[in-house]
Amino acid sequence: MPRLDSPRYTIVFATVVCVVCAALVSIAAVSLQPRQQAAARLYMEKNVLIAAGLVEPGVDLSERQVRELFDRHIRARLVDFATGELVPEERLDARSYDQRRARTDPATSRKAPPNTAGISRLPNYGIVYFVMKDGRVDEIVIAVEGLGMWGTIYGFVALDRDANTVRGLTYYDQKETPGLGGEIGNPKWQALWRGRKAYDDQWNARITVIKGQAGPPETDPLRVDGLSGATVTSNAITRLMRFWLSDDGYGKFLKRFREGAIT
Repeated sequence: MPRLDSPRYTIVFATVVCVVCAALVSIAAVSLQPRQQAAARLYMEKNVLIAAGLVEPGVDLSERQVRELFDRHIRARLVDFATGELVPEERLDARSYDQRRARTDPATSRKAPPNTAGISRLPNYGIVYFVMKDGRVDEIVIAVEGLGMWGTIYGFVALDRDANTVRGLTYYDQKETPGLGGEIGNPKWQALWRGRKAYDDQWNARITVIKGQAGPPETDPLRVDGLSGATVTSNAITRLMRFWLSDDGYGKFLKRFREGAIT
């Protein structure tokens, strides 16, 4: 047996400690993964409810309450970005679909077309949430993302049955500067989007976050108040919104919905 103060003992002891700790961390990571995935899914579903106006921002809901509200009002489906058609429900489970993970997997994504939103890869399928009321679609919630000043911004946008009028939105994951670009997470600023139009009269995505103050939605429907001192973030929001509303994103699907091909 080596002496306790010998270099050999120190190396053996350190190696054993590292192996044991690594094993414990690996076991913990594997065992907690299902719980982490369930928590992430719950967080996403709560933000869908916020974008749809079914939950007020900042309201604390239990897991059961979120699930009950979601099950009662929301129907999740997948959209084929290439065609704008809904993916058959038996092919993939929309509620367990991880769009962000799909984007990073070459088997489930492709190189994004040239764009100004900082999107390098596009998943083959995108998730859409139908908000149901009295047995019919009342709102459509789509996922949006794009490169901000310090990282990728992720959010949800809710559109009315006309697939044009904004009913609500939320940015649930962003790294913008607190007090400046980080104000995209402020419910007061998000409320300014309600009633705005995503498209112009020729159905081109034209919603814009301007520098300064926009008029009311009735007279200035395509513009939203800018964020003071956060020009980069404001421009990033404009770019990512226009990308996902275009035919490269959900545009083909929204057109089919407007024309009645999807109900």
